[in-house]
Amino acid sequence: MGKITAGIRRNAWSYLFVLPMFALFLAFTLYPLAASFHYTLYEWDGIGKPSDFVGLKHYVSIASDTLFWNAFRNTFFYTMVGVPIQLLLALALAVILNTYWLRGRYVFRYAFISPIVTSSAVIGIVFTLIYSSLGPHFNRLLMQLGFIERPLDWLGNPQIAMWLIVLVGVWVGLGYPLIYFLAALQSIDRELYDAATVDGAGRFLCFWYITIPLIRPVGVVVLLMTALHSLRVFDIVQVMTQGGPFFATDVVGTYIYRMAFFVMPSGDVASRLGYASAAAFFMGLLVMGISLLQIAAVRRMTRISRNERHHDQA
Repeated sequence: MGKITAGIRRNAWSYLFVLPMFALFLAFTLYPLAASFHYTLYEWDGIGKPSDFVGLKHYVSIASDTLFWNAFRNTFFYTMVGVPIQLLLALALAVILNTYWLRGRYVFRYAFISPIVTSSAVIGIVFTLIYSSLGPHFNRLLMQLGFIERPLDWLGNPQIAMWLIVLVGVWVGLGYPLIYFLAALQSIDRELYDAATVDGAGRFLCFWYITIPLIRPVGVVVLLMTALHSLRVFDIVQVMTQGGPFFATDVVGTYIYRMAFFVMPSGDVASRLGYASAAAFFMGLLVMGISLLQIAAVRRMTRISRNERHHDQA
């Protein structure tokens, strides 16, 4: 106990610097989280103090709600389709933008990174306008080429609306993995490529046996961060389709929003904040489980790769 106290005294300045961040964490993360869990145990519309205790009823209802699982399936589809496309595209662009002979590469870097400093909701509105204005002309071209027989309502078609949202999501989130991959590529010593070239290795072999192994740790981190961010998708879907048509693009974020702030056509409020809070907690548990599976899979792949490398060296 005395050693612990002495250590705290010795590092008092460190704790002092961490204190503001810890206070903000308690005020804006931990306390709202605890309060939200308290609300999940009540049937509450957000007005007054919750008093109608229902226990775990909301969790049972969510587990059997087909609309929630439809939203979860769409969220999972958005992640499983969008993240691989986003990472492959970011890696390809990073390799191109890292070449010293490309003129204007700093302009291209800014162009691809700029979406991360722009509101996702604004980008969603802009793409909605683009789809609306491009629709008639593009439909006419597809009809002339024989791909479709009648015009399509792009965001109003349940079969293609989610794919269009995925494309917008890929563009919005492209900047972050691009920055990480650029930083990882620039940290590789050029002498490794020079030595491999002298030994007769081409660009593909250099990329496969030098670039990929050296940026793999960064790629793992980017994969986890991008997947977790994609599972929290909300603003793009809300401004583009609001979960429609016919719940074809409904994600967990829009499902929770609809339950928490639902207003009927008559103007009456039918909010179920307790139910929405339970849905958020339920989704949090699912995301936590998926994250643990991802981490376990990544560690297994890393262990296998390390064993293979040791075997080759032996």
